[in-house]
Amino acid sequence: MKIVILDSHMLNPEGRSWGRLEALGDCTIYDRTPSEETVPRAKDAEIVLTNKVVLDGEIMDQLPKLKYIGVMATGYNVVDVDAASDRNIIVTNVPTYATRSVAQLVFAHLLNLAHHVAYHAQTVKDGRWSSSTEFCYWDYPLIELAGLTMGIIGFGRICKTTAKLALAFGMKVLACDILEMPQPEGVLFVDHETIFRESDVVTLHVLLTPETTKMVNKERLALMKKTAFLINTSRGPVVDEQALADALNSDRLAAACLDVLSTEPPSPDNPVLSAKNCIISPHIAWAPTASRARLMDTVIDNVQAFIKNRPQNIVT
Repeated sequence: MKIVILDSHMLNPEGRSWGRLEALGDCTIYDRTPSEETVPRAKDAEIVLTNKVVLDGEIMDQLPKLKYIGVMATGYNVVDVDAASDRNIIVTNVPTYATRSVAQLVFAHLLNLAHHVAYHAQTVKDGRWSSSTEFCYWDYPLIELAGLTMGIIGFGRICKTTAKLALAFGMKVLACDILEMPQPEGVLFVDHETIFRESDVVTLHVLLTPETTKMVNKERLALMKKTAFLINTSRGPVVDEQALADALNSDRLAAACLDVLSTEPPSPDNPVLSAKNCIISPHIAWAPTASRARLMDTVIDNVQAFIKNRPQNIVT
């Protein structure tokens, strides 16, 4: 069976062995694939694995042997799932590999905002503490998380883990979009508007769909407290970036922490890049070594299950 990986580099920059996958068939691995090379590289493949290379219906029509697309990520918006279904092509993803690491980054951003750790550490390196007449100093109000309210949009596995961390810090937790799984005791389920209106921190954990695109817009930002924080570790287009930049620059919102943007890498004129109190990390929530090892293992498990006619992690 012919297997092609179109873009392995970001998943596996360390060069871990793909031996388990290579044992399953004739395997060709590309670090990166420009769009014009997608069809030439995949034209004889029955199995194609992609992280960010787009596979739409037009491309699928040029891949007559294609039977299976494995998305090497949780979000699968790079694949036209309806087009795949129409062509009897199975599509799978990896839904759980980064649960802990994404929740961890939510709190890395939040704790940085609470104590402005990076900022104050830099002032020490710059010599300010050494020349200070006081034993300590701080330039921003320091925030205790206990007693504050975290609002979680979406409530899958990442949300559940994030909620547990928030509860451990003594925060109140509001959530919506319930999935059929046991939820932590102490979480109150409400509607979207209540979350935006009552939360001190709103964190986003939704798939990118037509319904979620720009769900955080001018109207919903206007509901938020002026002291509130917005955190997005889901997908960039979930947030209307111009509306967010306007809210931050007008002090309508205290701060935002973004790990994802609408276009990646971002255009230099993306308004959030220059917005006040907007802290942006370069899409790293998924990327700890342990998370990527789990991702790689599950990608291979998915392929193996498909070959055995027992496909798993199918997206619909």
